[in-house]
Amino acid sequence: MACVYVVFLLFFVSFEAVGAQEEPPAGFITLESATLSPTIQPTSWTSPSGLFAFGFYPQGSDFLLGIWLMDEEKTLVWTAHRDDPPVPLDAKLLTINGKLLLRTGQSEEKVIVESASFAFMRDSGNFMVYNQSFHVIWESFKFPTDTILGGQNLTTGAQLFSNLSETNHSTGRFRLGMQPDGNLVLYPVDALPMVLDAYWASGTSEGGNVSVIQMYLNDTNGELVLRNSTNLVKRAILYTSSRSAKNTIYSARLSYDGMFRVYSHSFDSNSNGDKSVLWSAVDEECQVRGFCGLNSYCTRNDSEPYCVCLPGTDFVDSNQKLLGCLKNFTEYSCNNIYYSASYHMGTMSMEECINGCLEDCNCEVALYDKNGYCSKRALPLKYARSDENVLSAAFFKVGKKSIEIKNDTSFIPAHTTEVTTTSTKDLVLILVITVGFITCSFVSLAISGFFIFKFRVAKYRRLLEEGKRGLMEELKMQSFSYKELQKASRNFKEELGKGAFGTVYLGVLHKGKKLVAIKRLEKMVEEGEREFRAEMRAIGRTHHKNLVRLLGYCTEGSKRLLVYEYMSNRSLADFIFKSRTRPPWDERVRIALDVARGILYLHEECEAPIIHCDIKPQNILMDDFWTAKISDFGLAKLLMPDQTRTFTGVRGTRGYLAPEWQQNIPISVKADVYSYGIVLLELVCCRRDLKVNLSKPEEIVLSNWAYKCFVAGELYKLLGGEEVERKSLEKMVKLGLWCIQDEPALRPSIKSIVLMLEGITEIAVPPCPTTTSM
Repeated sequence: MACVYVVFLLFFVSFEAVGAQEEPPAGFITLESATLSPTIQPTSWTSPSGLFAFGFYPQGSDFLLGIWLMDEEKTLVWTAHRDDPPVPLDAKLLTINGKLLLRTGQSEEKVIVESASFAFMRDSGNFMVYNQSFHVIWESFKFPTDTILGGQNLTTGAQLFSNLSETNHSTGRFRLGMQPDGNLVLYPVDALPMVLDAYWASGTSEGGNVSVIQMYLNDTNGELVLRNSTNLVKRAILYTSSRSAKNTIYSARLSYDGMFRVYSHSFDSNSNGDKSVLWSAVDEECQVRGFCGLNSYCTRNDSEPYCVCLPGTDFVDSNQKLLGCLKNFTEYSCNNIYYSASYHMGTMSMEECINGCLEDCNCEVALYDKNGYCSKRALPLKYARSDENVLSAAFFKVGKKSIEIKNDTSFIPAHTTEVTTTSTKDLVLILVITVGFITCSFVSLAISGFFIFKFRVAKYRRLLEEGKRGLMEELKMQSFSYKELQKASRNFKEELGKGAFGTVYLGVLHKGKKLVAIKRLEKMVEEGEREFRAEMRAIGRTHHKNLVRLLGYCTEGSKRLLVYEYMSNRSLADFIFKSRTRPPWDERVRIALDVARGILYLHEECEAPIIHCDIKPQNILMDDFWTAKISDFGLAKLLMPDQTRTFTGVRGTRGYLAPEWQQNIPISVKADVYSYGIVLLELVCCRRDLKVNLSKPEEIVLSNWAYKCFVAGELYKLLGGEEVERKSLEKMVKLGLWCIQDEPALRPSIKSIVLMLEGITEIAVPPCPTTTSM
């Protein structure tokens, strides 16, 4: 009986333990029954000690979803979807069918994480989400924004991005990256990872790729170290401290001004999160490259840094002087114009240096150093600084305003006659004439105003009949006149590019402070007017960080123009085909993900799905921060007069066309997936899909060669000696081969592509595309 009793007791204890696992531990939040709202309590979930909170953080009249430290400043340490607009008062955080969603409107929802059952806001500042089995499936520490906290680390390949300003928490102008070579480096965001662009480095590089390294912030004393993540061996100590203060939170933050600092936040009995700086990567703000933005340099006034515009430029925003300066004139003239291919003039006198720049319309700045060497530059200047030890002088070409005074003696009277009137009749006559003249003037102005008003009313009614006003209200875009765009582009003077459906010109709006790209459409037909308006409505409603934004339009008479945001770093084709050296592998992987996310928005997140029909490197543009954005979406459809709902008309670019275009069958979104696959392989190899001038015939068609190298296990041949991580290379090539399958059903959806690139979904071995077997 004793044995039976023991067995029964063990069974009972085991049963109780299993049953206990179904209840969440203390402090855990059951997501299925919990919601957050900016205006209805609770607006946040706090950690057990109350030091941290996760929820809706006030941002002006709107809110951000984030995590903040409960000090006096309510310091924000993490932000969700930081580059999206702040959410309104009616936003909600809720869970539906296991998906933790941020609802920002009646039908607008953003998935935070799937398969979510429980959450916990830890005292370390880490917000963690668990599944039904209490396994961690997501945590904020794995996705830092501008800050890491005590106990958190920054692993190889991860980056911190500064905020845009003190009050704007979107991605800013500086980044801190843990590089594969073991070096921790600070760069401006719009710079490539090169030594010349860095303004601080830990100096721990060992060359080539090393084992995974992490920057770790000690939660006990605030010590900042670089260490090996596998055996926790310290490689370098960036900041050391012997202090071990209780009730203290430590953070390392990359501020909006580019300064990377370690802070302590004291929560003892005498303070409520008093903040103090323990360590800074650089000594002062003027050492930060690009601190003042383009065409500006940093200096100090009573130990405070301030920015000064270069001659001939003014601040983009006088209230935010860190955003840089733009030229305060739009054009200038010079004699004996010629265009110089080189911007280095060599050793010469100062006068020769000045004249050489004046005679070259490409030159806007001449730099003359102490050794007598002259070099020419064109604006904008990226890292301007005042350094008397290097330069002897700098000369800037500025706008010249001249006033011409006619010196014509025929307008100067030979003598002056003094007229004196003493008669009352004369005074009355002058008064009557004056009053009569004024009255006639008012009557004339009234009549003119009446007719102008009638004309404007008639024109406005005509516009209403044509639907222009309704179009503008729906799109919420600016409607330009043809003369406005003609003036903005200086009569379409500077051409940025030319395609099958129109030419793109550089334009300047808002008194020279906003650069835009103006596309003048061609091949428009009268029958396509209704189609043009329908496509404009579809394009105008799209808004995504990986799509080139449409700012305005012109529909005047037969003229059709579109105004887009200006993309300063040109196209992906220039980036990967024309660069002297291959862009860094991590940058190419990031660009591939940017493009996939843009296509995902067009295919699945728009109100009406849009098939781009012409995905290619020339239609993928790069902004100031090297973010890839898709352009010309929908233009092929709106410009083709023979468009049908079955998409039977062939459109796009040879080499990127899916096989079904030639088979007279309906076109689906999988046609874009095929084009994306070709672009992906071109990104991997930094060469075009078709390259005829090659000694080896098997390398002429990239897609064929890539499959042969994959089957033979020789993917390294695709890189021409470049060294990258094998698994990352294999993932990109396998995904590209899946995308270019001849059968549309075999190609993955664009959503699956994004998940594969993010490492969430595994990629199976692709079959041989039929085209590669021919």
